[in-house]
Amino acid sequence: MSDELWRMTAVEAVARLKKKEITPLELVEASAQRIAEVEPSVNAMPTLCLDRARDHAKRIMAGGAACEAAGEAGWLAGLPVSIKDLTDVAGVRTTYGSPIFADHVPAKSNPLVERIERKGGIVMGKSNTPEFGAGGSTFNEVFGRTRNPWNTSLTCGGSTGGGSVSVATGEVWLAHGSDHGGSLRRPGTYCSTVGIRPSAGRVTRGTSNNLWSPQSVQGPMARNIPDLALFLDTMAGFCPHDAMTFDAPAASFSAGVANPVAPKRVAWTADFGGRFELDREVREICTTMARRFEALGCIVEEATPDFGPVDEVFMALRSQQFVVDRELQLEQHRDKIKPDIIWNTELGFKQTTRQLAWAERERAALYRRMVEFWQTYDLLVTPSAPTAAFDVNLRAPPTINGKKLDNYMSGSTLNSAITVTGSPAVAIPCGFDSHGRPVGLQLVGKPRGEAALLQAAALYESVVGLSQLLPIDPRPGTVPPSS
Repeated sequence: MSDELWRMTAVEAVARLKKKEITPLELVEASAQRIAEVEPSVNAMPTLCLDRARDHAKRIMAGGAACEAAGEAGWLAGLPVSIKDLTDVAGVRTTYGSPIFADHVPAKSNPLVERIERKGGIVMGKSNTPEFGAGGSTFNEVFGRTRNPWNTSLTCGGSTGGGSVSVATGEVWLAHGSDHGGSLRRPGTYCSTVGIRPSAGRVTRGTSNNLWSPQSVQGPMARNIPDLALFLDTMAGFCPHDAMTFDAPAASFSAGVANPVAPKRVAWTADFGGRFELDREVREICTTMARRFEALGCIVEEATPDFGPVDEVFMALRSQQFVVDRELQLEQHRDKIKPDIIWNTELGFKQTTRQLAWAERERAALYRRMVEFWQTYDLLVTPSAPTAAFDVNLRAPPTINGKKLDNYMSGSTLNSAITVTGSPAVAIPCGFDSHGRPVGLQLVGKPRGEAALLQAAALYESVVGLSQLLPIDPRPGTVPPSS
């Protein structure tokens, strides 16, 4: 029975919960058993709160106030989920991946966690993340490294690496995460799961000190697009704690995915007009698989917006956000913070107001160029990562197409460029390389266009069929040679 339960999709599990064919407590126990089986191999969820989960399951089974959101879109009816360890859960150890907070237990949950729990999501535990979410490989000094279930010698990506692994292996049905420079998209690509970076304001960030910046967002991960749409329904909506949020759509994302409409014109670019490096095999696979949209009746053309100096713009804006988030911690705990964070924050210290003003003008100019681009195209398709998963012991790929990286963020440029545009983006599996490593596409939609974006992703997923391969048992392996 347990094996049958954790293999179900989230949509299937919720449907059975609503019919009372299974109970929330049965799912909690199935999740706990699966976590015990696979966690030693992957280290995806180092902090568990099983008794808390069981108590929540019992409250939902008892009805009453615990089921007040039962008629709302995104009602999960007692489905177990994971919460990224950057986000507070009341009474549960929350470290942010940092030795500074190794013993931190918050008294109150983040508003997004409160929303997820109100809508029937049961928190099983915290998923692993790089320190303060900074990095494209999931490791920290508190909990160590999270491993890729397709090959445990490889990274799962970052920074929502633990979340991606938790759904890929069947530990939970849905995973919460966040995304600044690709943190929902890279782990999705490396683990053959799906993750969406929503438009800023679609999902509350609650307690962020950068409440007026659109750079970092919260969002869901899952094994397939209908499950992803369900969890975005759970998360979406206005929140008084986040001034950028707005109301959830009148028609749910799940309803749209159930009756999808294909985009008419699809733009494909491998490297944004030669801007970024890609490994040869990743380029070849993604180029071939992007054409699969033609099977849906779409017109697919090679085209790209003019991204301008997007790398410099992203790093300027990111570094300013690091100053807001990390300046005081560097003053008090510099010896406990990893070098990449110190470097990124000090880059912000050195910036002038003129440099920041330039970055803001360039971001606005890029947005205006994207508005023009969307008058012709309904969807932009790119690779979701320039390389396949690399050695779990490295913080970044050693090279991309034979060239060394300038800094730890250089492996995320395909994702971070889209961050600057303000557009939502989905990472979706599209195949495997010759070493058996997952490869994925990044589907980019119009601002606040998550409904159409998810519909396009659902149709593509139905053509390719890779979601049927999940969940998987962790597989040992070796590290392939770098490109």
